[in-house]
Amino acid sequence: MIARVLMPKWGLSMASGKITEWIAQEGDEISDGDDLADIDTDKITGTLEASDEGVLRRVIAQVGEEVPVGGTIALIAPADVTEEEIDEAARLARAELDSGAVAEVAGPVTGTVQVDGRTLAYATLGEGDEHVVLIHGYGGDKNSWLFVQEPLSQTRTVHALDLPGHGESSKDVGDGSLDTLASAVLGFLAAQGIERAHLVGHSLGGAVAVVVAAREPGKVSSLTLVAPAGFGEEINAGYLRGFAAASSRRELKPQLAALFADPSQATRKLADDLMRYKRLDGVDKVLTTLLDTLLQPLDVRPLLSEVDVPVEFVWGNQDSVIPPGNARSLSGVHYVEGAGHMVHLESPAAVVDVVPAVSR
Repeated sequence: MIARVLMPKWGLSMASGKITEWIAQEGDEISDGDDLADIDTDKITGTLEASDEGVLRRVIAQVGEEVPVGGTIALIAPADVTEEEIDEAARLARAELDSGAVAEVAGPVTGTVQVDGRTLAYATLGEGDEHVVLIHGYGGDKNSWLFVQEPLSQTRTVHALDLPGHGESSKDVGDGSLDTLASAVLGFLAAQGIERAHLVGHSLGGAVAVVVAAREPGKVSSLTLVAPAGFGEEINAGYLRGFAAASSRRELKPQLAALFADPSQATRKLADDLMRYKRLDGVDKVLTTLLDTLLQPLDVRPLLSEVDVPVEFVWGNQDSVIPPGNARSLSGVHYVEGAGHMVHLESPAAVVDVVPAVSR
């Protein structure tokens, strides 16, 4: 009856996390999905949500404490569980943290597939019957979904894909067209034997998801489009050009600040990771080619008439890269207060909540 709240594994590289704030306090009634604590990872700060219901009976890990993934940071239990039982569970949890003998938590399973002569990298988490494919945006990679993949995987099998040219995939995007990128996604589905999937696409990945659904409607269960490209003429060309041209962390970091409502989320670590990517052979050509795709008149709205599945939009109300004004003519738009272009990092629950759990 005592549920342990564990330090989550958000992303492939996360080995530990630091609690920066307890949002819930001891004695609070907790429901599934309530915010519990803010946790600083090796990339960015995220909010841990409850997956159990009851009372927050004991906080084990304190603010500022570094806790290994899988370590118990709090206990949730019904009010009728005795204090003696809670004290004993808390003692054992604290002893485990102090000893460092925390059981390893399995993270996503990584792999590659060959599609059209390119290597595509992916990370898969969960074992549910429903499949979800997460498609990142321009210059991103599968790790940008770190706060979304884990909660979705509780009831689904969730694949985060590196598009051609990105992450650990081949640094080759061909002509850089949406059709080429959509073919990569369809090839991934075929290689993995996935007959039907929910597609979640961010920015450029949102436009790619629409093309996939229009080309192979039977392969798609739903579309969740997060600040997608191709739904209006407003786009921050200065940001895109600046990101592509940046040749140092000093040049890149101001560009990254435009991605978030809170510029402090554009951390040095994030800038360092992106600069390592930008310095790889072939990446300059990838970014330049895709820049041409994004800056040409790009309109995927007519393709939605060929898509007969649930379509939801998630847009940060402070998005300065693809402004929410692009959503004026759309229905099914969820505007997220206090979020910028990287909604899935700043307010991941807003994305998780609108992805259907069951194919319709």
